[in-house]
Amino acid sequence: MEKVYIAVASALAAALCVTVAANSAAKGDASVVTKAVESVARQPEAKNDILMTMLIGIGLIESIPIIAAVIALALVFANPFI
Repeated sequence: MEKVYIAVASALAAALCVTVAANSAAKGDASVVTKAVESVARQPEAKNDILMTMLIGIGLIESIPIIAAVIALALVFANPFI
């Protein structure tokens, strides 16, 4: 019966970890896009450079929840306490 509790706790912890990572990434994406739109409004001639930098930044931010999901799944399925 203890193993069931440990498995459930592991799954809930993994879900919480991925949820927090995804929420943080969404806030980061919103911040990057907001600043990029403000920058384009100030300097329309630098639109292409700003867009490229924005896309790279969003890609780096989005890698965080993907890595968190992989680590969480690895910890759930390779749990040493079960």
